[in-house]
Amino acid sequence: MSSREDSLRTIANDLLAAYPSREPIAPPRTVVADLDIADAYAIQQIQEKDFVARGHKVIGRKVGLTSLAMQQQLGVDSPDFGFFTDADLYEVGTDIAVDRFISPKVEPELAFVLGKDLEPGATLEEARKAVKSAHLAVEIIDSRVRDWDIRLVDTIADNASFGAIVWDPTPLDLDLEEAATVHATMTLDGEVVGEGVGKDVMGDPLLPLPWLAGILDEQGTALRAGDIVLTGSFCGAVAFKAGQHLAVSYGPYGAIDVRFK
Repeated sequence: MSSREDSLRTIANDLLAAYPSREPIAPPRTVVADLDIADAYAIQQIQEKDFVARGHKVIGRKVGLTSLAMQQQLGVDSPDFGFFTDADLYEVGTDIAVDRFISPKVEPELAFVLGKDLEPGATLEEARKAVKSAHLAVEIIDSRVRDWDIRLVDTIADNASFGAIVWDPTPLDLDLEEAATVHATMTLDGEVVGEGVGKDVMGDPLLPLPWLAGILDEQGTALRAGDIVLTGSFCGAVAFKAGQHLAVSYGPYGAIDVRFK
């Protein structure tokens, strides 16, 4: 193993250790000065393999930084992706313990379950046909990097700053061609803290699916039938703390309520 591979593995191990310790680490870009996107995904993949080796099952992917609001909030200029496991998925009605995170924030999204594999080079229409069902969801993002001091390579290395997902497993009665018009309003303890529409996610919340299929293919993996994919936030993320109540209204499509404990 080369010294560079040693450095990438060390960063991955430090990020893995930050989950149970809740002690954030220095930005990976400051550890490896010329850290690039390929290195960052290599660090992420080391962690994915570690979770699988421990018995966790990877059940889906998240695409992040798909809205201008989130790119501006985190100071980056392109999307990224991460993975999540069966231990990271909560159904609506579950109280979420804040002490499993370091510095969490929440954002409203749509989740899509694939009914068939999505091949690289797929069109938007092909992505729609590959989707089995759409679901209301919120993503909790978190950073194992100290003080959210991140650039694109840092968040990629840190599994796209993923924390957890809360979703409604009941499929939406949604015409996928209308997904860009879905409106979400997010309130925390009754105060509106964010809102947006589906088109704020790359113009259509299904467009990240072909993007993800392509970049996964470059890394030797694929989007498979049964995968759950979060395609990005409708608006900027908002920090929360124990004792607060989150409500996200999606208009005629329903709402998600989450209590943090």
